[in-house]
Amino acid sequence: MSFTVRAITLDLDDTLWPFAPVGARIERVLDDWLREHSPATASMFPVERMRELRERVFAQNCHLLHDLSALRRLTLEVALRDSGADLDLLDAAYETFYAARNQVELYPDSLDALQRISARFPLASLSNGNADLERIGLAGHFVAQLHSREHGAAKPEASIFHAACQRLGVAPGEVLHVGDHADLDAAGAIRAGLRSCWLNREGHDWPHDDIEPDLQFDTLTALADWLDATQPDTDPRVHA
Repeated sequence: MSFTVRAITLDLDDTLWPFAPVGARIERVLDDWLREHSPATASMFPVERMRELRERVFAQNCHLLHDLSALRRLTLEVALRDSGADLDLLDAAYETFYAARNQVELYPDSLDALQRISARFPLASLSNGNADLERIGLAGHFVAQLHSREHGAAKPEASIFHAACQRLGVAPGEVLHVGDHADLDAAGAIRAGLRSCWLNREGHDWPHDDIEPDLQFDTLTALADWLDATQPDTDPRVHA
C-alpha cells in the first residue's frame, strides 16, 4: 500500500521501549526509598500491597485516567497518610518514582529507526503515559510532544489525535500514527481519520473485523524501510 505521509505521530511505551521492565524497576526503587525514608509506609505497603493500592486508587479515580502522574502521586499520598508518615515526603517520593519511570531501555531497533524517520518527517510523540523525553534523552527527535494529561483526554479519543495534527500543522489524512496498541493506537487513529501503523512486536491477531490498519510491522526498522521506499523527501523543519 502506498499513500502520502507528511508527518508522523508516535506512541512511546511499548513502542520505543518495553514498559514491563520500567514498571518492575519503579516498584523496586520506590520500595527501597520508602524503607530508608519512611519505614512505616514500606512495612504497611510492601511491593505487592503497593501494587494493590495503586490499582484501587486508579479504579476509584476514573476521572483521572488521562493523568497517570496525578494518579501515581495520589497513590503515594494515600500510602503515606494511611501509614502515618510525614506528608512532606510526598514530593521526594514522587520524584523517586518519576526518575525510575524515565529509566528506559529502548528496543534494539528503536534508536536507529527513530533517527532515520525523524530526519525525514516531522515527528510528534502522542502518549497516554507520563514519560519525559527530555529526561530520557530523545526529545531532539521530536518537533512536538502531546500527553493525555496535558490534553485532558486520552487515546483513543479522536480529539487528542486531532490536537497532535494541529501541532504538526498537517491534516489528519496525511499524518501516520504509529503505536503498539491495537485499540488505543491503531483503531483510535483510524477512527480519527489518520493513517495508521500498528507496531505489532508480539505477533498478536488484529482484533477488529470492520477496520484494519494501513500498515502493520513488527519493528520500527520495517516502518523506516517502508517510508524510505514509498515517500518523497520531507523537510521536518518546515513544521517545527
